[in-house]
Amino acid sequence: MGGRDLVAGRDPLAGRGPDPGPGEDPGPGEDAGPVEETGPDRAADRPVTLLLWRHGQTDWNLERRFQGQSDVGLNATGRRQAEQAARLIAALKPDTIYSSDLARAASTAEPLARLTGLPVHLDKNLRERHGGAWEGLTDREIRQFYPDEHQIWSPPGGEPTAAVADRAAEAFERIASTMPGGSLAVVVSHGAAIGFGMSRLLGLPDTERVIGSLANCSWSVLGRRSGRWRLLEHNVGRLPEPVPDAPGATASGLGPEQSGLAPGQAGEPAGRDGG
Repeated sequence: MGGRDLVAGRDPLAGRGPDPGPGEDPGPGEDAGPVEETGPDRAADRPVTLLLWRHGQTDWNLERRFQGQSDVGLNATGRRQAEQAARLIAALKPDTIYSSDLARAASTAEPLARLTGLPVHLDKNLRERHGGAWEGLTDREIRQFYPDEHQIWSPPGGEPTAAVADRAAEAFERIASTMPGGSLAVVVSHGAAIGFGMSRLLGLPDTERVIGSLANCSWSVLGRRSGRWRLLEHNVGRLPEPVPDAPGATASGLGPEQSGLAPGQAGEPAGRDGG
């Protein structure tokens, strides 16, 4: 899941200068756009950055079972993914770590906490969508026993999509509101919670999954400046690479080299919800 450098066993930071931190000037370049003023008076205008990190793999991910809020732990692959990803994320020098209180998320956060010396703040509002009658069922079983509900992806007795989006977005906003400009918070959560929460913050509809799924132990990066949110990176399994704005840039600012790992590249099915 860590790309070519991890597969080859090489240190991805070797031979490189320090990467710009969240909100820092990436340096001169022909497409860098206008240079902003710096100094104490501009510190408050620097963005707060959230790195939204999906937990590592579980056996239920492999079996394509809807996990929801069932407290399923990481498998051996998931623990290895968390260790590898923690090395990369620690290099970004995060200022704080938050995590869902479900075991698979909290265990994913542990290696990063060990490397950085930061405590992990557990938050139940970062939990996955409650799956009601679907929890523990495979995708095939859901299709077989709940065909109508499957068509609209609405688990009987589970948490409505809008409620998941409200809960997760409120948690992301609350965390960001505690952070000074230029700081980075790592938030360990789950596929549906991250996806719906991000969509809500970005003003995207709940009923359409505009943003693709997250692979296990991959992450997305959101930035908030002056109350406005932007998607900076999505489904990444390596160090985020901030790109400065340029005239005519796309709304997301993402180029093809920044798109990260495709779903399933981390050795697991990305799934649709419930992970």
